[in-house]
Amino acid sequence: MATKTTNQTPESVRLIAGKWRSRTLKFIATNGLRPTGSRIRETLFNWLAPSIEGARCLDLFAGSGALCFEALSRGAKSCTALENNRPAIAQLTNNKAMLNATDLDIVATDTINFLGNNTTSSQFDVVFLDPPFDQKLHLRVAQLLTGGGWLAENALIYCELPLAEPQPMLDNWQLLKAKTAGNVRFCLFAYVEQSGLIK
Repeated sequence: MATKTTNQTPESVRLIAGKWRSRTLKFIATNGLRPTGSRIRETLFNWLAPSIEGARCLDLFAGSGALCFEALSRGAKSCTALENNRPAIAQLTNNKAMLNATDLDIVATDTINFLGNNTTSSQFDVVFLDPPFDQKLHLRVAQLLTGGGWLAENALIYCELPLAEPQPMLDNWQLLKAKTAGNVRFCLFAYVEQSGLIK
């Protein structure tokens, strides 16, 4: 997700595994758009391997689409991708058509408004929370996810954030995995019904 286009020349990111292994996604570089690197993506999807097959996924700041397409490539049932930058949306749509990714739903929207003003009857099993680092949206989005009923029981939430920023700590979010790579911290949480697990 981003707010301003800085380079109209498409860049690319390569999918790692699954039915679209080694396929290349094009994306337009914009301020705040920072595709998850291949090493981090590989670690993340190793963490998700027991749970990704058949999962209903939500990519809150889709950007290049690297996370949602990787999830679908590895057997996720569906993915809803939220994005509010027009060039990014156009490129996501092109990549969807290229891969014939019929289980991807692209929603042109602001994530905060979407989570705060909508209800859902279909909860999500895996959520990707990777907003532009300079907007410091992690805690606000985490609160909306929990309060709005978007998370299935035992849902897994991936967070990627600057190393200097504290990871979101909410009741009902249990930290499962955490690693760092350069100036990036990336974490995997489980959503559980019991309160008070994290203070």
